Amino acid sequence: MYELIEIEQVFPDQKLKNIKVKIQNELDSHLSHLSLPEGAEIAITAGSRGISNIITILKETIMYLKAKGYTPFLVPSMGSHGGGTAEGQVEVLKHLGITEEVLEVEIRSSMDVVFLGETPNGQPVYMDRHAYHSDGIIVINRIKAHTAFKGKVESGLSKMVTIGLGKIKGATFVHSDGALKMAENIEDVCTFALMNSPILMGLAIVENGFDETADIVGVPKENWISKESELLQYSKSMMPSLPVDDVDILIVEEMGKCFSGTGMDPNIIGRWRIDGVPEPEHPSIKRIAILDLAEKSFGNAQGIGLADFTTQTLVNKIDRNSTYTNAITATYLRRAMLPMIYETEQESIEMAIQSLGPKLNHNELKIVQIANTLHLGRVYVSKAVLDEMTHTTSRRFHIKGTHVLQFNDSGVLLRRISKQH
Repeated sequence: MYELIEIEQVFPDQKLKNIKVKIQNELDSHLSHLSLPEGAEIAITAGSRGISNIITILKETIMYLKAKGYTPFLVPSMGSHGGGTAEGQVEVLKHLGITEEVLEVEIRSSMDVVFLGETPNGQPVYMDRHAYHSDGIIVINRIKAHTAFKGKVESGLSKMVTIGLGKIKGATFVHSDGALKMAENIEDVCTFALMNSPILMGLAIVENGFDETADIVGVPKENWISKESELLQYSKSMMPSLPVDDVDILIVEEMGKCFSGTGMDPNIIGRWRIDGVPEPEHPSIKRIAILDLAEKSFGNAQGIGLADFTTQTLVNKIDRNSTYTNAITATYLRRAMLPMIYETEQESIEMAIQSLGPKLNHNELKIVQIANTLHLGRVYVSKAVLDEMTHTTSRRFHIKGTHVLQFNDSGVLLRRISKQH
């Protein structure tokens, strides 16, 4: 029996107090000088998952544009997601609560793109045809660390322009040079698109360590890359993390696209699994056991290959078409490969522990249990982890209680963070 201690981690918690007023002010600041005709059609990007308050943010933007006499519409902007089809991308938006009925605007979905030209480095640039033929485009996305590369800009506005609006064709070309060229390609393609399309501005969303809206910032075309880079550093300063850098067993209750583009955030677990890209030294996790696939991932198990052990329950939920399309477009095939599969959660976890070898000192076993890689405020840790946090780290936390790692007669883990809070 392993005793686990529930702890509450303390992360930066800056929070935007009035989202509606901030959006109005940012849009006013960047759009008031425009001389667009009455009824001008303005495309608004939508598609990234897991963004807090996304409905409010989109709705306020739409209301602002309508009040100015413009005709806004939404464009699904998610590369190859939704199985790489126009209908599939509308379905993804629907699962996010983004529908024509809720937002009272048209959603124009197509996988057809317009070829804008080539960057100085010979990279082809494509853009969704509905967005390109509009009178203006507002790019809305969250700024955060990417799950496959490091650069001046990572996951955010530039990626939304390059891959989101580039659809499956643009996404495929940008990914084709590999992860080590991704940052450069995204920056080059976005810069070209900014100069050769009707993009008006960006609306950048930054979230704190508790998945809450910390700020919303308007980004002008003139200093797009530098401003996004600045916001990326701000976002990284608030990123959540595991309680310690070295872990023997990480139990992940759920993975899914609703938590990270890679199902589990590689920045959190310290695993990239990309050919040619070295693995980071920290965090260092010996074994990862994933128990389930979130319903809101809708069968997309991209990132399952980052784990060592999983359950038959999770595997039964996998939509192979969605998962494989995502992996092939990204070219990161290892991330979609299956780990060891066991019938129950109990077997998966016990086999993960057993795989550490016969010399394992169970009293010193470092176990961390998390709900998912996005929500790390509450975690369960073994005594060895708590001792390290208490004596050798400067991390702030509060102890909430203790329990024993136990399973029911069907081998299901009895105590789950996601069920407790």
